[in-house]
Amino acid sequence: MLTRRNTLKAALAASSTMLAGPALAQQTCAVQTVQGQGQLKPEEALALLREGNKRFLSGQTMHCDLLRQVRDTSSGQAPFAAVVGCIDSRVPPELVFDQRIGDIFAARIAGNYVNDDIIGSLEFATQITGAKAIVILGHSECGAIKGAVDDAKLGLLTGVLAQIRPSLAKLNYQGVPSSKDKELVQRVAEQNVRDAMARLTARSEILARRVQDGQLKIAGAMHDVQTGRISWIG
Repeated sequence: MLTRRNTLKAALAASSTMLAGPALAQQTCAVQTVQGQGQLKPEEALALLREGNKRFLSGQTMHCDLLRQVRDTSSGQAPFAAVVGCIDSRVPPELVFDQRIGDIFAARIAGNYVNDDIIGSLEFATQITGAKAIVILGHSECGAIKGAVDDAKLGLLTGVLAQIRPSLAKLNYQGVPSSKDKELVQRVAEQNVRDAMARLTARSEILARRVQDGQLKIAGAMHDVQTGRISWIG
């Protein structure tokens, strides 16, 4: 039975969680705060994402009042990380990392490559809004990667796939590349993640400086569409 004493204890616990920062907030439905974000180290931000995927895999994801979180974040946001992922419907970053409203920035584009628009958005996410980590999230069986391997041509998609083709070239593949070669597709997907990670600091002085100053971590990851498991690259 819910007593007045239990209600007060719950309210105090929720209040202390808001002050303790994102690490403790992840155990409740408290939204991220500027204060908590400021206390978080970049490696701790990545740890929160790792723990979120573990919850996702175990079937023990957080169930929160999302409308309450809408209200609680209506006056501002303090996400602890940003994720650049593919548009693939099987890999929604908020779900596979078990995050909620106000927790992460999510940029999605076919093949999860980064261009100046994505990089500029990440400068906003980090320099302006304070996110402590950036994750480039690739995945297995990626249609855009397969299209790049096959050098497919289709409208404006042709230009998108051209952004991924250099990752294939770096592998020095012998023979005629084909998307039927699953091992090759996976290797290109992983190389594409590495190339995107490198491009962030090569093209953005802002991101490079934050990494150098210890204010930001950039990591790569691969999502397995058969299992939901995320493995980490670098």
